This record gives sequence, C-alpha cells and structure tokens, in this order.
Amino acid sequence: MKKRLTLLAQTSLSALCAVSIASGAMAGELNILTWEGYADPSVIEPFTAATGCKVSATYVGSNDDFAPKLAAGGGVFDIVTPSIDSTYALIEAGFVQPIDVSRVPAFKDIYEQFRTADGIQKDGKVYGVPYAWGAIPFMYRKDKFDTPPTSIKALWDPALKGRIALWDDKSALYVAARLNGNMNIYHLSDDELAAAVEKLVEQRPLVRKYWATAGELVDLYKSDEVWISNTWGGYQSGLLAAENIEVVEFIPEEGAEGWMDSNMIVADTPNEDCAYQFLNMAISAQGQEGVFKVNGYSSTNPVAAKEFMSDAEFSALHQDDPEYLDSLLLWENLGDRLPVYTNAWNSVKSQ
Repeated sequence: MKKRLTLLAQTSLSALCAVSIASGAMAGELNILTWEGYADPSVIEPFTAATGCKVSATYVGSNDDFAPKLAAGGGVFDIVTPSIDSTYALIEAGFVQPIDVSRVPAFKDIYEQFRTADGIQKDGKVYGVPYAWGAIPFMYRKDKFDTPPTSIKALWDPALKGRIALWDDKSALYVAARLNGNMNIYHLSDDELAAAVEKLVEQRPLVRKYWATAGELVDLYKSDEVWISNTWGGYQSGLLAAENIEVVEFIPEEGAEGWMDSNMIVADTPNEDCAYQFLNMAISAQGQEGVFKVNGYSSTNPVAAKEFMSDAEFSALHQDDPEYLDSLLLWENLGDRLPVYTNAWNSVKSQ
C-alpha cells in the first residue's frame, strides 16, 4: 500500500536538492522505460520538486521489451531499468552508456554481489546502478486451499483447471525445467528445453491466462478467476491486500529464481544531469524507501535501508543476509541462447 515518505526520506531529499543546486544542474525531463511501481508519485513528485527534473514513465511487462523498444527509438528514453538477465545484451548493443560512479557517491554502499555483477560490467566499466532485488515466488488465494501448496506441481493440478495463471515471459521455461528436475535453467540443452516446452504445452489447457502486467494479475485474483500463479513478489500481494484479498506467497520445493533490477542511462541522452540526479535519488533512503513501500522489494543499498526499515523489516527482506542470494537461482544473461529460449516460449503460446 502506498504510504507517505518518512521524515528521514524527506531529509535525504533535501540533501539531494542541495547537491543539485550546488552542481548547477539544469532542470530537464526524463523519459524512463521501467516496471510498474518504479515511478510512483510518492517518489517522483518529491524528486521533481527538489530537482526540477520532470519524469515520464513507460512500463514494460517483460525484460524482452527493453531491447526492441530501444531499437525502435532509443532516443525517446533516458533511463531504463532492466533485470540482470537483460542488462548485458543492452550493453553489447550499445543502447546504454557507462556510468561515472564518481557521480554516484552511494554506489560504494550497494551490496558487493550487485555492484560487481557481470551483467552490469564490461571492459572495466560499470553500466548500471543496482536498484532493487528479490525472489520470484508463487502465490495463492488462502481461502481456496485447505492444504497450502508447497510445490510447482500445483500449477499442473487438473483440479485447478481454469484457476492457474503464469507470467507471459520466457521464465515460464525456468518453472517447467525445475519441475522436470533440471536446475541448470539458464543453460538448458536442446533436449532439456524441448522437455520444458512439452511440460508447458501439457499445462496450457489448465491455464486461465498468461498475465502480462502486475495489474492484470491483480484483476484476475480480484475477479476470482485465478487462485494460484507465479508473481513478482511483494508488489501484487500488496495490491491485493489493499483490496482485502488474502494471498500467500511461497518459495516452492523446487527452488525460486532471483532477480536484480538496475537503472541504466541510455546512450547519448541529452538529459544526463537529470539522469544522474535520478540515479542518486533511486539508491538514497528516499528512493529505496519508495520501492520498499510501493513494491515490497528488497533494497540494494543496505545503508540506506537502515534509515527507514525496522529491524524486523530489515531481517524479513534478507537485508542482513546477503548470502540468501546464493539460495536463489539469480537470473543470468542467456547470451546466444536468448533467441532459442524466446522462440521456445513463443512456440508454447502458439499451440
């Protein structure tokens, strides 16, 4: 549920404003290609008031949306927020420019696993500022299950026909592969990938909808059409809680994927000063509190997180346990296999 910024966050924002004035940065307009919840008014309006930088957001429903949109007209955007499995492809294509980390003082406070991640590095240069992270759990309506589900198998249960939803994304292959016992989900052989496709084709008659946006999934639960699905973790369950619909998130026995989103500056942006101010805000206490309260995600900057999270919240989101990441199958760049995976997922939907 959206909440007001705390006094600490307002103090951080005032400091950000002082930095922008001192640097003589000119007001401008930022066009951001990002995820739902990442440009919430509770964060953007104070940022604009402090810096004069106006923000317009375009939302994606999948990481597969970033490259095509930039290829079609990258000059439209100034900042993109892809996940760690998609960042390197944008770097290789020249869609984004290196980050001058000296202009992002809090970069040093970000978890080492994130700030040194291969997905945002090339030739000794940094191309992204890690922003938020979490797991990809599964979710179910509590009032519809006498026995809580614990396995991915529930999404293949014939008794739930028409009540199942799955994200319209190539990561559906990761789900099916784990169900098949293949844990090397980012390095599937052709045979393993074919087996994942077969499992998804088998499931398809049971699926009510392949959901594309957070709002779409929330509406499916609200209308009582869907009882179980995968989810982005925290965001949709928070929106449903606001509607008095009780859902439960769980990590299945077969494990869960992990993700990390980074802000990246689009190459040759004419709004570089505002872009850097936005990058700094995003990993400040003000920006990190915003993503925590709106989306429910974990913070990449634990120093900032300590300013607004209670000890219980800090622990619940594994902010005190970065090794928790090792228990997740953190998304990886698929490299040359990306089109193979994408085509495999499209083949499922075409049947």
